[in-house]
Amino acid sequence: MRLLRYSINVTLDGCCHHEAGLPPDEESMRYWTTQMARADALLFGRVTYQMMESAWRKPATGTWPDWMDEWEVPFAEAIDRARKYVVSSTLGGADWNAEVVRGDLGEAVRRLKQEPGEGLWVGGVTLPLALADLGLIDEYEFVVQPVLAGRGPTLLAGLRERIRLKLVERQEFRSGAVAMRFLPVPVPA
Repeated sequence: MRLLRYSINVTLDGCCHHEAGLPPDEESMRYWTTQMARADALLFGRVTYQMMESAWRKPATGTWPDWMDEWEVPFAEAIDRARKYVVSSTLGGADWNAEVVRGDLGEAVRRLKQEPGEGLWVGGVTLPLALADLGLIDEYEFVVQPVLAGRGPTLLAGLRERIRLKLVERQEFRSGAVAMRFLPVPVPA
């Protein structure tokens, strides 16, 4: 069974908007590239999928854009070639190595988790909230940025039940960001 890992950058005040933290640097991009390699497929909601596609899909020319630094290319190549599943009831179709997932969310994700492989990686804000409420997330991975955003979407806002977590890994970056990986603590029956 594949594990489902929720991974996201978050500010000290819990904001997870992609522009709220620090701009990516070589160290954080290397970290995310390594973490993405631990997954067989990426799972996104429509909004996150379209945002990632607009930033990281390799242009038809086959050449990465001039704005991209050389140290961003390994991440771009990893996400570009990764298998993707897009949860959406409104998206007509998807390419970029992607398949649209429709119907009952819990059933669809349980089916994906049953497939052989190393793991699934989910990002974004709305979809992970629904998956957390369904108890389907096996690992939580947050890169906490040393920034107070003051506004924007916050991490798992509206979660129905408290989820206790156990810290299993921690890594500090030169930027002051801290990557932390947690496992849910089972609730006693």
